[in-house]
Amino acid sequence: MANSNGGDARDHHATPMLDELETGPWPSFITGLKRLRDSSEKQYAPMVNDLLGQLEHSYENRLGYWKGGTVSVFGYGGGIIPRFSEVADKFPASKEFHTLRVQPPAGYHYTTDILRQMCDIWERHGSGLIAFHGQSGDIMFQGCSTENTQKAFDELNEIGFDLGGAGPALRTSMSCVGHARCEMSCYDEVKAHREVINEFLDEMHRPALPYKFKFKFSGCPNDCVNAIHRADFAVIGTWRDDMKVNQEEVKKYVAEVGRKYAIDHVVAMCPTRALSLNDDDTLDVDNKSCVRCMHCLNVMTKALSPGDDKGVSILIGGKRALKIGDLMGIMIKPFMKLETEEDYEELKEFAGEVIDFFAENALEHERIGETIDRIGLPTFLEALGVDPDPNMVKHPRTSCFVRTDDFTEEAEKWYARKGRKADDDATVAAE
Repeated sequence: MANSNGGDARDHHATPMLDELETGPWPSFITGLKRLRDSSEKQYAPMVNDLLGQLEHSYENRLGYWKGGTVSVFGYGGGIIPRFSEVADKFPASKEFHTLRVQPPAGYHYTTDILRQMCDIWERHGSGLIAFHGQSGDIMFQGCSTENTQKAFDELNEIGFDLGGAGPALRTSMSCVGHARCEMSCYDEVKAHREVINEFLDEMHRPALPYKFKFKFSGCPNDCVNAIHRADFAVIGTWRDDMKVNQEEVKKYVAEVGRKYAIDHVVAMCPTRALSLNDDDTLDVDNKSCVRCMHCLNVMTKALSPGDDKGVSILIGGKRALKIGDLMGIMIKPFMKLETEEDYEELKEFAGEVIDFFAENALEHERIGETIDRIGLPTFLEALGVDPDPNMVKHPRTSCFVRTDDFTEEAEKWYARKGRKADDDATVAAE
């Protein structure tokens, strides 16, 4: 009995539980796997058939049946995620289902020709299953036998692609599409991404860190690659002068949506009350109170845009749950220019210092955010030679469990380090 795609349905594993996943309102990955299974002329069809069989077996027993191991290609210590089946006797065609992590072009800029070449390579040597992209930025070529791993990598390498990171190593990194297409971009994300990864490529190919370490590069505080809460080292575009306001476009926006809508959906949504709408429908911005949340710029795209004095903020320690739960990145450098070659060298030098600190001080299987939590932020800043800066935080907490009686003294120390007097700026008070 042949199915509509030419495969022999008699050889297919029954998958009643997986079939239910196709009945919902959204497209299911099961449909894609079945399409690969039913491509009987392809070498990967038996592998995907047994993969579906094993997945159904897992659903029935509520257990996973994959185990790790060691698989690599010549000259590399990482980049392959090994997966060996614990039920290979039942599903022999998918007994090995390894994943190749491959570095994408910075900013995810592909040509259709390159994408077709990748698909052809994976059809020859893998399962045909590709994910664009993992949370580390990699292209995930999922499903390959140990024998074909080297063959697939060799062909990917011939068209210019390299393995990414896996294991206790530097990971591939991500950068948003940035200045190639986005008017909010505040620096050259693609260049920063490529410069940093090229500098530390050995840390990716030779896993020697306590645990994984991720860079991510977002062109503005919208953070489209989730850097602040998913990267150990987040580089976020920002600006330090006034945001630019086109008052004529503000008036057009208000005339189009109405004053009540503009107040309710723009002015009232500002978390620091930095916006106010004047009687003549122009907009006042208290730039000292602006925290770059980006809401107003995203809503009024023609009227508002980032300032001209652009650069980056660097946050350290973001991660998803592991030992101590989710962590957001900690503001370590509130502002750095990133325009000249010297600026990029400074970025790479600081990145190297952070990686070295992590390698020497973190415990096994510990992310740098967890290291900072364990040793304390003051110790981390002292080790890196970074002076605490009041610009890292808008103002001290007003919570009753936070002491602020020594705030004036600490502020005076900061002014002394900067070679200024408190009277040169706003009066500093503990109240």
